Amino acid sequence: MSIPRFHLAMPVDDLAAARAFYGDVLGLEQGRSSDTWIDWNLHGHQFVTHLAPRIERAHNPVDGHDVPVPHFGLLLSTDEFHALAARLKEAGTRFVIEPYLRFAGQPGEQWTMFLLDPAGNALEFKAFADDAQVFAT
Repeated sequence: MSIPRFHLAMPVDDLAAARAFYGDVLGLEQGRSSDTWIDWNLHGHQFVTHLAPRIERAHNPVDGHDVPVPHFGLLLSTDEFHALAARLKEAGTRFVIEPYLRFAGQPGEQWTMFLLDPAGNALEFKAFADDAQVFAT
């Protein structure tokens, strides 16, 4: 099954910091760019960092943690999740929510972690033990 690719534009307040984080730390391939934006290949999706002011953020309680809102991220395989978690820890990343197993033994069991990019945008990366559980109730 082919899944449509998404396009997401996010504000950043420092393009050099965005380039270092998304390119060097996360390892995303850089596409086109200008003085005010950079295209990134986010696992086949078009993710664009645009020079803009910071936005205010809220939090929601989920599984005993304060989840930052808004946030975005990727659903990875379990192996990809743990490899990325190791890469982020090696880079000295400060996590908003450290990598952990959420909803253990329940529908939707998943590994998850939250972090902020240099502009304060919240990112979540997660991995479901069973992809059929992504929308489980």
